Amino acid sequence: MRDAETEVGPFEWLNVPAAIPDAGARKIAEARQAVLTKPPGSLGRLEDIAVRLAALQGTEQPCADRVRIAVFAGDHGVTAEGVSAFPQAVTAQMLENFARGGAAINVAACLLGATLEVINLGTAFDTGPLDMVMDYRLGPGTANFTVQPAMTVHQVACALAAGRHAAERARINASQLFIGGEMGIGNTTAAAALACALLDAPAERLVGPGTGVDGHGVKRKAEVIRRALERHSEHQSMPLEVLRRLGGFEIAALTGAYLACAHMNLPVLVDGFISSVSALTAVRLCPGAEHWFLFSHTSAEPGHRTVLDALDAQPLLDLGMRLGEGSGAAVAVPLLRMACALHNNMATFAEAQVSEKL
Repeated sequence: MRDAETEVGPFEWLNVPAAIPDAGARKIAEARQAVLTKPPGSLGRLEDIAVRLAALQGTEQPCADRVRIAVFAGDHGVTAEGVSAFPQAVTAQMLENFARGGAAINVAACLLGATLEVINLGTAFDTGPLDMVMDYRLGPGTANFTVQPAMTVHQVACALAAGRHAAERARINASQLFIGGEMGIGNTTAAAALACALLDAPAERLVGPGTGVDGHGVKRKAEVIRRALERHSEHQSMPLEVLRRLGGFEIAALTGAYLACAHMNLPVLVDGFISSVSALTAVRLCPGAEHWFLFSHTSAEPGHRTVLDALDAQPLLDLGMRLGEGSGAAVAVPLLRMACALHNNMATFAEAQVSEKL
């Protein structure tokens, strides 16, 4: 089978350059911050958030009211190597939980007034039709990447396209912010393997407990990743092919969503470890895409810090979270809303008739 890097047609859209943030809107926002009734810089990073959102949204009045959350789910063949504390059946069971509204991201989306969609890209156990879950199954999960590539060329193309379509739905519905989430037993192993290949880093630096494996389990994950990296080493310089060989359906879909958001001027609030690995993949495929990414939190998953450093990212929160589903990003949304409200609604020195700094 030909490498994904050599297939032009289904991947041609990946070559679209990232949009450029609005420099004029940024200047206007910076000028406003300079005359609000506060000492310059006294609101810290809240000022930076408002200015950056103004540039990304191309407006003097940045806003994070209309939020779209897309959660992608898929199973991983590498679970056959004993890398998870939970059985593979949990992925399908969690899809049923999403459909019933019982997951953390359901609660968070409701609280935020956000639009939530869940996309099933392929589970090992068939759930049948589920309310509120879009059926986009590409197979019963990926293949075991210690034995063969995780995805076929067709599967990775379709997974990327599923993410693109989710981003397009967000843009069509005039969303002001996009959040991508994921669910899939075994996906911390896939994300760590992908990050190791992209960063040329040892497995020990990026593996962690994931769903809660013990120290022996973490060592097992590292050994599994080392074997996979050795098997696929000749493709390490090819980001798309690395994604195909070591990633997962949901990781590829997140990558596609992030790329499409960067193409369409839609700001992204990136979640935790797995989402950040997808963001890293997107940047390797499309330099400049990083300008559209805000990073919500630092995951308790040990490898997240390495990925964030590679992206020169400064997360907004550090709450020890490692759930996934887009939950950490959802928790950060009120912070963005506060930054926007302060920026838009505070009085200027002139309006308040307050003397400015001498």
